[in-house]
Amino acid sequence: MKKIGLSLFTAMSLSSICYAGGKLEPVSQPAIIVPAETKENTVSGFYAGIGASVASTRESELNFFDIENGQDRTGDIALIAGYDINEYIAVEGRYQFSVAEENIIDKTSWGIFAKPQYPVTEDFRVYGLLGFGGFDVSGRNHVGRTIAADDTGFQWGLGASYQVYENLSVFIDYLKVATDIASTAFVSDNAEIDSDAFTVGVLYRF
Repeated sequence: MKKIGLSLFTAMSLSSICYAGGKLEPVSQPAIIVPAETKENTVSGFYAGIGASVASTRESELNFFDIENGQDRTGDIALIAGYDINEYIAVEGRYQFSVAEENIIDKTSWGIFAKPQYPVTEDFRVYGLLGFGGFDVSGRNHVGRTIAADDTGFQWGLGASYQVYENLSVFIDYLKVATDIASTAFVSDNAEIDSDAFTVGVLYRF
């Protein structure tokens, strides 16, 4: 009898809920929001690039813009690879070699740099290059004497870049490659020589 009474009570309770317009609502689950993918997490920090340089190698008492004996300009290719540690600092390696000779030399250089950088806007940044590298030059001067210089030392530079697409940017910079490097000859015998370059190029971030 107790079981029959309990069943009748349950049935009447459910019936009264239905007549009263009661509804049994399912338990709702909280929505899971997936954050939209942003620029910061679509690139890894690694980048690579290529540039075209106008380079000057000259006797140390001259400057980049002097047009006189004791200076030779070359057209160079610069190969670049680096990693953005964060928004303000990167590490970068460069290898540069001459492909167009003006008069008497061809040359190669390399460098490993710390690259402090500052984002002026979301797309435009300025940066410095501070590092260590090597420099090698060879050729013959106007009287047929062999030119040879090979040394390593401090290198520095300044530049700016502009992001034109999400992964692609263009840059322009100046790099001081060598200072007061002893040479068997340049235009003068036993000359000390400097070398620097202005480079324009593109960088791709992976």
